[in-house]
Amino acid sequence: MRILVVDDEELLVKGIRFNLQNEGYEVITGSNGMEAVEQTLAKKPDLIILDVMMPIMDGLNACAKIREFSDVPIIMLTAKSDDMDKLMGFENGADDYLTKPFNILELKARIRALLRRAGHTQASDNTELTIGSITLDLNGRNAYSNGQLVDLTAKEFDVIEFMMRHANRVYSREALLDTLWTYEYRSDIRTVDVHIRRLREKLESNPAEPQYIMTKWGVGYYFRKQD
Repeated sequence: MRILVVDDEELLVKGIRFNLQNEGYEVITGSNGMEAVEQTLAKKPDLIILDVMMPIMDGLNACAKIREFSDVPIIMLTAKSDDMDKLMGFENGADDYLTKPFNILELKARIRALLRRAGHTQASDNTELTIGSITLDLNGRNAYSNGQLVDLTAKEFDVIEFMMRHANRVYSREALLDTLWTYEYRSDIRTVDVHIRRLREKLESNPAEPQYIMTKWGVGYYFRKQD
């Protein structure tokens, strides 16, 4: 699937592109509404993520222009939470709306939902993720260890889902914080350690000698998937 990301915040675009490419999407980008229209005509993306406030042409006008020739799913991004802004977005043809700051995993979930609705399928649309004795129900956001339901907080689920999706890849605490807390209030970096400890306590048979949620000393953490 090809996704067009258009926003004049360069760091935000880089963060979204990094996360979506890790999911297997092809990502093209732009920085203003005019580029959104031009890229849609030239590259024919399967989905567009479009910021509202941009130079040259804002996202609302770009959305309306795109709707003149394409029914591609569009997710609007805005720094405002005002209902009127959302209504204007929907009236101009947007399919979904996300207010900054947002969780990158929520954005991914909305992308998958819109692609399904548009008739596209993707391997990442699987509703269950299992490695060893740990299973995640992605739709219900429930976690199971050895078949037993485990009570995870929303952020704990985000962390374990991300690590399982990228099993055997080592992430530093900084990388995990940037990826999973990028669009929320950033706490002390030790919050990553706290979440890892709690996940081990809840999901590992012996938290002191974990089988899955591993530490790469001096580097970071990873979820071990054995062949």
